[in-house]
Amino acid sequence: MSLRTAQRASLVDQVIDQLKEQITSGSWQMHGKIPTETVLAEHLGVGRNTVREAVRALTHAGLLECRQGDGTYVRAISELSGAMARRLRTAEQLEILEVRRALEVEAARLAAARRTDKDIVAIEAALAEREKAWASGEPDRFVEADLAFHVAVVEATHNSVLTDLYIDFSAALRASIAAAGGTLEQNYIPHDAIFRAIVAGDSAAAERAGHACMEHILIALTESQDLTA
Repeated sequence: MSLRTAQRASLVDQVIDQLKEQITSGSWQMHGKIPTETVLAEHLGVGRNTVREAVRALTHAGLLECRQGDGTYVRAISELSGAMARRLRTAEQLEILEVRRALEVEAARLAAARRTDKDIVAIEAALAEREKAWASGEPDRFVEADLAFHVAVVEATHNSVLTDLYIDFSAALRASIAAAGGTLEQNYIPHDAIFRAIVAGDSAAAERAGHACMEHILIALTESQDLTA
């Protein structure tokens, strides 16, 4: 850990900032357990009460989750993803799908117009990993690989706001995908058309391919939960 001894002024705020840095930098991994209060207090040079108050604040913000008798875990990578996770837990699956469609279809369209050779390599690698994850038959691995593919597409838009928004959204989206149910076969939708359109620099084709994928997801969702559009 790269934690610094805290100064006396505004100790709780300083500790909050340092713990948040561990989360947002990836030093503490998503869903991973963070060090105990005793360990954190020792590294920071503060009392356990100060650490406890900072952890409580980050828990309220949605970044951490305290599990009674088990410890504290990273729940989100930013306040925005924490807020999204809380909101998505009470949202209808169809509502989530509509937001996802807006983000992913627009990302595909922009990526086709703006992608670089480096972006194409990254998207192709993500697509290959998605195929391997599906072949493995492991649902959790496939969800992660699918989201990684879409993150690669979003990053190819070179729109930092869209990228940050989607990364925060996708962190919260994992839970909603799991909650949607359905078999691995139902959740598998080929993304080759999106990739080909982006490589070709064809924004219209990328947009159509993105829409087609989302329509397949809608059909699968309707079949598994008996929803209507």
